[in-house]
Amino acid sequence: MKNNRLFHSLLMLVLCLLVSAGASAQNDKADRPSPPATATGKIGQATVTINYSSPAVKGRTLWGDKIPYGKVWRAGANEATTFEVDQDVTVEGKTLPAGKYSLYTIPGEDQWTVIFNKTADQWGTQYKEDQDALRVMAKPRKAAAMQERLVYDVKAPGFILRWENLELPVAVNAKK
Repeated sequence: MKNNRLFHSLLMLVLCLLVSAGASAQNDKADRPSPPATATGKIGQATVTINYSSPAVKGRTLWGDKIPYGKVWRAGANEATTFEVDQDVTVEGKTLPAGKYSLYTIPGEDQWTVIFNKTADQWGTQYKEDQDALRVMAKPRKAAAMQERLVYDVKAPGFILRWENLELPVAVNAKK
């Protein structure tokens, strides 16, 4: 009877370990269809870091279809894309204090609204306009080459969002 109880206890321990290992493997963000990515760079003396999930085009029509014009988009997938800067900067000529923000956009055919929201750590679809720290306008352009996965690039004079056949340059300057 004692051996039987010991056997059941060991069996339960092994089962618990297997279940917890499986649950933890499901939380591995690198295995997602839109894996996490980071773009970091210096603009003047300011360090800018953009953390995002990188979806793929997968043959879809994005702009105006999968990502509709005139509606808030999380500028990535999964959790909200974040934009972090270690000192005050100007974005398209408007002041943005040092800090961490969620980054959203409102795509348009000829012009986009780029939104820096004060609630940085949130799921991408939980956007609340009353938490906006700054909104600026930027002009998209045709990309030189097709970009299958969403990618950000940080370097003077700002950052660029690239995806499918589109680039969105956003001017960022370190404050003096």
